[in-house]
Amino acid sequence: MKRLEKLYEGKAKIIYATEDPDLVIQYFKDDATANDGIKKGTIVDKGVINNQVSTRIFQYLEEKGVATHYVEQLNDREMLVKSLEIIPVEVVFRNVAAGSLCKRLGIEEAKHLDPPIQEFFLKDDPLHDPMINESHIKTFEWATEKEVAFLKASGSKVNQLLEEFFKARGIRLVDFKLEYGRHKGEVLLGDEISPDGCRLWDLETGEKMDKDRFRFNLGSVEEKYQEVYKLVCGEGV
Repeated sequence: MKRLEKLYEGKAKIIYATEDPDLVIQYFKDDATANDGIKKGTIVDKGVINNQVSTRIFQYLEEKGVATHYVEQLNDREMLVKSLEIIPVEVVFRNVAAGSLCKRLGIEEAKHLDPPIQEFFLKDDPLHDPMINESHIKTFEWATEKEVAFLKASGSKVNQLLEEFFKARGIRLVDFKLEYGRHKGEVLLGDEISPDGCRLWDLETGEKMDKDRFRFNLGSVEEKYQEVYKLVCGEGV
């Protein structure tokens, strides 16, 4: 599939057009940002790892009946996906207390959350992705009621599937975000699922294995990304 003009460049990926208007190419970058883009840097081979990990997880979810935008992996850094009209609502699932939840509510980190907490955030970098609720989504027409019901049901299913997937590989799925979009009348899971958008802890030691290592200067960032890759994909970069 030939890569044409650049359609969009974000913090972690570049989207390119193809000869087919229904398909685009996602290029995964090594650039890393944190704290609303204040902290910037590079994680060596992050793009390669996130592409491979996302590929494996999208394939797994498709096998389990979750419709995604994934079509095929083109090379180490590029993934062919269905073109989406992105719904500007990020769906976040929290299985363990961490990050902003602890700050907002004074909850101790590592507290198990039963049932898991589901949250919505507006996808808007200049506004720092504010937390929203279903009333906001309905009033401002970011998604229909039917779509919101789908996001909740699909997100819950994905959370259950990913918890099992990571647990089988010795990883605790702490929390993660999902993005969805419309394609030919169907809502599909899009974006990526990787250590960039998931909090992943070692199941036995609790050691962080995700972008928090970059965010909080914990060191061994590349090593932990590599470890996640090996556990998920069964090989090294």
